[in-house]
Amino acid sequence: MRRVRFHAYGGPEVLRVEEAEAPEPGPGELLVRTEAIGVSLPSVRRTRGDGRGGGVPLPAVLGGEVAGEVVGLGPDVTGFAAGDRVTGLSFTGSYAETATVPAALAARIPDGASSVDAVALVRGGQVALAALATAAPTGTESVLITGAASATGHLAVQLAKLRGVPRVVAAAGSAAKAEFLYGLGADEVVAYEDESWGEPADIVLDGVGGDLLPRAVAALAPGGRLVFFNSGGGTVPAFDLLAGSKTITGLTMARFAATRRELYDRHGAELWEHFFAGRLRAAVHAEIPLAEAARAHEIIEARANLGKVVLRP
Repeated sequence: MRRVRFHAYGGPEVLRVEEAEAPEPGPGELLVRTEAIGVSLPSVRRTRGDGRGGGVPLPAVLGGEVAGEVVGLGPDVTGFAAGDRVTGLSFTGSYAETATVPAALAARIPDGASSVDAVALVRGGQVALAALATAAPTGTESVLITGAASATGHLAVQLAKLRGVPRVVAAAGSAAKAEFLYGLGADEVVAYEDESWGEPADIVLDGVGGDLLPRAVAALAPGGRLVFFNSGGGTVPAFDLLAGSKTITGLTMARFAATRRELYDRHGAELWEHFFAGRLRAAVHAEIPLAEAARAHEIIEARANLGKVVLRP
């Protein structure tokens, strides 16, 4: 099979296409012939040794979301069979023609949906719904979303409106993304470079972090709360939280899925229900051949994407 690895930290140019033996599924794992592979900002950061992925042993194959057909089952797997169409996370390497996926993190793709639909919808949508559940907006509170045109952010904008949030502010890296974001239902759109982000928001869902985190905290109204779900890090002086009675809550999907499994499963069903009803758009910015993974990373690094960037083996 073909896979994409990197042997040194760096930009998109470090990605290399190689031939390798197909992996063997271990206990509790599915072997999936990939049809669509998600590209994310955390993966891009990982190739540079930044964020939570920094320091991974080299050479490395990036992990992430995949969708495709089950072609093998590891020991102790129940509830799945060869031929099932699934989407899920591959920790051992998603940039490949076949990948192992823990059965506990896999979900069937409904009839009528493609593998590209699944990669564009499920993981980003689960993160967006988990962030909204963690923030728990009331019927009158406003929400500001950073990275609003990203794979997760563009779904969060729509889901916030579907959840009845009266004012959704979409924050993006460029004013050129405004038309896309207004088309998703955003009430206001701001660019990071704008002097003002408008009236303070009750809640911020931050998918960017890093140098933007202090600005996101400053955008909170007194007593506001921020849900932090990115791999970019960032630092905020504790006094800024104290002075404004503001809070920051970290969100990881591994813990959310493990501790709130019933809600996680309900969220999965909700995403597909909205999708098939035409209420939720899973935007795909580009479908790019696996062999051109470097081009996909260039798009993400330039923050040029509107929605999900997908690799096709």
